[in-house]
Amino acid sequence: QVELVESGGGLVQAGGSLRLSCAASGRPFSSYFVAWFRQAPGKEREIVANINWSGSSTYYADSVKGRFTISRDNAKNTVYLQMNSLKPEDTAVYYCATHRSGPLGASSSYDYWGQGTQVTVYS
Repeated sequence: QVELVESGGGLVQAGGSLRLSCAASGRPFSSYFVAWFRQAPGKEREIVANINWSGSSTYYADSVKGRFTISRDNAKNTVYLQMNSLKPEDTAVYYCATHRSGPLGASSSYDYWGQGTQVTVYS
């Protein structure tokens, strides 16, 4: 069992920055691929970024590439998402999740999820 708690969301003007945190407790966190997903109202949940267990490999959706950075500190059982140059279309609830099996881009491949943190970007 892994419990995930996201934090760091908020209201920010377009062009601004936020850093989201995903703190884990329970089973050893360092063995998991971890991803950030987001879900905007009326839209499907989509992957934003993921990171392997050591932090040596990352993936970004095209929509955030060059603006967002995912990282992890296994000693602190925490994964981060640094979001720069935010746009109104980044507005969504952001979730972190641990990968179980299957395609890394599919939400169905992830088993443990946090409760989400709201990010709202205004122009």
